[in-house]
Amino acid sequence: MFPAMNNDVVLVTVKGVMPTPNGCAVFLGHDDKTIVIYVDHSVGNAIQMTLAGVKKERPLTHDLIGHILLGLGARLDHIVINDVTNGTFFARILLRMDNELGTKVVEIDARPSDSTVLALQQQRPIYVARKVLDSVEDMTEILERVLKQQADEAAKPKPEPGEDSPPEEDEEDPK
Repeated sequence: MFPAMNNDVVLVTVKGVMPTPNGCAVFLGHDDKTIVIYVDHSVGNAIQMTLAGVKKERPLTHDLIGHILLGLGARLDHIVINDVTNGTFFARILLRMDNELGTKVVEIDARPSDSTVLALQQQRPIYVARKVLDSVEDMTEILERVLKQQADEAAKPKPEPGEDSPPEEDEEDPK
């Protein structure tokens, strides 16, 4: 039985991705709690592009992995962010392969960031172990504050070209 089928894990979604000075903050959560995982810029961008449905000219690393899985007849069943130690999160990717011999399930250790990109690309569930959710701070309020600030900034009227430049000074020198 997959861990996702019992009460030890909670289904989450990506609620937001925000740039930080050292990478990106990925907010994952459900109705009751939001957690944040910090990832490098490239994976943060891959998550944002996947969420936005951006079509890429050439496959990126996560696209390549998805193509390899497809070629091998395997599919990502789900991912589980299963542990956190000293602020470092750990995840497992669960792959399913069905063929004439039956079903084989393979569980692979992976970074939560890479796992999240793959799950989003393949539209598969993302789970967080309840013990992980219970052990980290709820970031719902922070996410809501950041989203409100972004919405307020986006709602501000944009200055017309030339309006935001300082007034020109007279060419005469008062000396």
